[in-house]
Amino acid sequence: MKKITVLGSTGSIGVSALDVIEKNPGRFQVVALAAGKNIQLLQKQIERFRPQLVSVSDNQKACELRNLLPSKCRTRIVSQTAGLREVASFAKADIVLSAISGAAGLIPTIAAIDAGKDVALANKETMVMAGHIVTEKAKKKGIKILPVDSEHSAIFQCLQGQKTENINKIILTASGGPFFNYKINDLKKVTLKQALKHPKWKMGKKITVDSASLMNKGLEVIEAKWLFNLDIDKIDILIHPQSIVHSLVEFVDGSLMAQMGIPDMRTPIAYALTYPQRINNDLPLLDLVKAKSLEFYPPDMKKFPCLRLAYEAGLCGGTMPAVLNAANEIAVEAFLKELIKFVDLPVIIDKVLNIHKSIKNPSLEDILKADEWARAQTKELIERIAS
Repeated sequence: MKKITVLGSTGSIGVSALDVIEKNPGRFQVVALAAGKNIQLLQKQIERFRPQLVSVSDNQKACELRNLLPSKCRTRIVSQTAGLREVASFAKADIVLSAISGAAGLIPTIAAIDAGKDVALANKETMVMAGHIVTEKAKKKGIKILPVDSEHSAIFQCLQGQKTENINKIILTASGGPFFNYKINDLKKVTLKQALKHPKWKMGKKITVDSASLMNKGLEVIEAKWLFNLDIDKIDILIHPQSIVHSLVEFVDGSLMAQMGIPDMRTPIAYALTYPQRINNDLPLLDLVKAKSLEFYPPDMKKFPCLRLAYEAGLCGGTMPAVLNAANEIAVEAFLKELIKFVDLPVIIDKVLNIHKSIKNPSLEDILKADEWARAQTKELIERIAS
């Protein structure tokens, strides 16, 4: 029985992971959970899975959670950054699913690696911000980083038994989001409601906006660089509206290998948790006859400049990807509050990138300082726009 810690248990990935675990009794045991502010859902998860240790965002939420749980509940509740680190490094876990959204996932993921835990990684920001640090730590500790994002899981599966030197390039697929067929001028008028209506995937608000701007795909390019030890120029993107081909690998002999399936995150989650084995699930099977056609298109970086900015930041390296991510997080937060327009997102991010002086081979401290700096700069820009 594999013992699992879930970081971000109340988010979309965490909920899907617990669904996989619940439907495979006797194979998994949940030993620890970490969540933010959704105490009501966390209460239900505790009562269902009976973890030994749980972390919440702050002391107030911890008190609230204790009052909701029955007196006989033996789950220990911790909070704040120290509590999150304690959960991430919990000794009884075999594998840690890192599914906390955004830059907040970096420190607990590193804590899990430092504790010698295999990591099922659903937090792309960890690799975007500090890929060189994370991969080096993982190598020294001898632990596995197993990708959970559907695209990276697809590449990981295609590369089983293959040699890196035989890779010509990898191709990450993207649905194109809700605005794929829009013209550039049409994007000036799009609403928050439209941006949150993803055509294929049900996700959290932040990642849904990132998918609409194609920033999510840009972040995935940087993540792929570190996961698969490839140069940025060996990572391409294709728009694939059907979201059936999750990604592809092109080999030096011209062969293309693809991983396909229905668009459901429970499949890559299950693969990461059970690797190198596979388990049965109750999901619908892919019917290629019903799918009829599979379409592929090149991305339009003029219409979606966030993708171009991500490529440029990835090529620059150093602290630039961390600044890109931080500026994007703050800008998306402002868009979700309807303080700025959708088309303001790349403009704001670009301005922050242009004034940042990147540090090569940064330490973790350098990265965290760059993250903090970028957030402050982005907030100042947004205040000027909103005023």
